[in-house]
Amino acid sequence: MLFTDGSVHVQTGIGFGAYLLVDKIDTPLDELKDKVRVERFEATSSTKLELQTFLYAFGSVSPLVNRLEIYTDSQNIISLVGRRQRLEQNNFYSKGNKPLNNTEHYRKFFRMIDQFKCEFIKVKGHKKTNQKDNFERIFTLVDRASRNALRKEIRTQSEK
Repeated sequence: MLFTDGSVHVQTGIGFGAYLLVDKIDTPLDELKDKVRVERFEATSSTKLELQTFLYAFGSVSPLVNRLEIYTDSQNIISLVGRRQRLEQNNFYSKGNKPLNNTEHYRKFFRMIDQFKCEFIKVKGHKKTNQKDNFERIFTLVDRASRNALRKEIRTQSEK
């Protein structure tokens, strides 16, 4: 299972993507907390950051894995699989015959998911703790890691 999330500061274009690979859903959260990986991205947007984070995370998936469940709150990531045929038929151009933003990221995304049997699962974010299942609790670890990294970055920048 792969959990991904990102947080971006729109004004600066700086974002942090976080991910966590999990083998067993019943692994205690204390053990998982230190396994969350975070990466800083520049010149990004929320859509681009979700793609960058996914691609970054996907690089750590073992080639021995044949099935992967991907948990995200990104509607863009969730909808990409359904949009693939149209995107490829139009060679990643808009109706106005302009190249789409993030075309290279879309192409990489499709190449990567072709390597595995992927199932994308939309996570509803920001529920009350007592209403979360194990998947949502794990996702919260990833969400907090990206948001905390971004907050720390913004504080550091404002102190300069």
